[in-house]
Amino acid sequence: MEFDPNIEGYHTSDKSSFAYASAHERWSIIVAGAISDVSRTVAALDDVQATAEGEKIIKGLHSLQSEIAADLKLSPLPDDGTTDIAQYNQELAQRDPSWLHVSWLYGECYLYKRIQCLFLRYGKWNDYDIFAHQKISTFKSSKSAIIELATRYRTIVSDSMAKDMTSEMAIFTEMCEICLWGNATDLSLLTSLTYEEIQKLQGAEARKTQKKNILINDIPAAFDALKQTQCENAGGARVDIVLDNAGFELYVDLILAGYLLSTGLAKKVVLHPKSFPWFVSDVLPTDLTDLISALSEPGMFFAMEESNENSDSKPSMSRREKDDLLFLSGQWKGFIRSGKLSMREDPFWTTAGSYWRLPHMAPDLFKELRESDLVLFKGDLNYRKLTGDVCSSFPKLKFSQLQRLIVLYKVKWETTTPFSEAIGPLGKGSGVRTLALRTCKADVVVGLAEGEDERLREAYDGNFTGARTWAWTGKWAVISFCDGKSG
Repeated sequence: MEFDPNIEGYHTSDKSSFAYASAHERWSIIVAGAISDVSRTVAALDDVQATAEGEKIIKGLHSLQSEIAADLKLSPLPDDGTTDIAQYNQELAQRDPSWLHVSWLYGECYLYKRIQCLFLRYGKWNDYDIFAHQKISTFKSSKSAIIELATRYRTIVSDSMAKDMTSEMAIFTEMCEICLWGNATDLSLLTSLTYEEIQKLQGAEARKTQKKNILINDIPAAFDALKQTQCENAGGARVDIVLDNAGFELYVDLILAGYLLSTGLAKKVVLHPKSFPWFVSDVLPTDLTDLISALSEPGMFFAMEESNENSDSKPSMSRREKDDLLFLSGQWKGFIRSGKLSMREDPFWTTAGSYWRLPHMAPDLFKELRESDLVLFKGDLNYRKLTGDVCSSFPKLKFSQLQRLIVLYKVKWETTTPFSEAIGPLGKGSGVRTLALRTCKADVVVGLAEGEDERLREAYDGNFTGARTWAWTGKWAVISFCDGKSG
């Protein structure tokens, strides 16, 4: 806590914030989904010990669900041998919170750590991913966009030579925007989508429609930085991607990684996953191997779709479509074998605090990111952690001076605060060159033009109650860049 911004973060008791809706509605639903998943798995087991342990886990999850509903105090985490337990418990003692009266960032991270601790008690379940079924189902429901992107990608990398700077910039922009909008299928928010609804969020037509909704677009600055590195270093740049969701979003992350490596804009891409099930659909190392394995046998994978509300009947794949997917998986396997594409786990990514703590809590990781030429942070949670999850709760217009004084105590980052300032120790002079690709699904937003937040509030709410509901939907996005290697 001592290294975080000296500003109070969003709180689950603040009815004007998405933190309130998240704690009062989503958390219980997430735990209920975990109970359902484990119950289904237990019902299919033949192993007596695993069955008994699974039933204990179900009981523990029910207890957790009841704690949240009753707004009980958060209890200290048991020492299970993982490195971050002491940090969680130390911060818990300082905060002394209850479930519905807690810093949103800490409370939500604690929820997933608490679930992990429950599974680690039982040997047969240590590596179990309660969100795996959801990840696979939603990925299969993205079939049309997956095929479309595979065909587009193969065309681009097969014709990557002799491009002028303008066309190269245009393709880089397209790849980044594909990577950006892949975040729209975040399972922590969109678990009830039908197959048709998922299709509307994906593909070229969807991206054309969404382009106007990118409120900040610093892609040109990131491209210039990579091109400069490519010119100065014949081998190309090192790019790190701090991953967000598995499934379709991981797929588009790999599309971007493959493009960078194929065109020479990068010589090495390092992926940073989570080390245990986190925020419903975040990437685990096994998600990468599972995705590449699935695309290595695309006909079989998509033919084995489960019968559920997200999987209507779909036409069979053509030979060309299968070849395009096999081209992708084969190329990615080659990059992994050569060491050009790799994964790097670190427990820091599942700690409870902001990335303002990174230089102090994970100095080796910080040093490694400084060695990178560009670090992409994907998705909403990474953005919240970059900025400390603090922002202005009230608009700056249509308030009298008296009203301003009354609400002043709630003011956090203004939305016009420069991104480089809001990310603190990862900003100017940090040595880390940061690019955040984020569809907005929480209140915190920085770097907006003067009046932009007020315009969007009025369009969405028609009033000025303090809620930034426009930023909760995933409709709007920001692509924010900070060159921490300069200044």
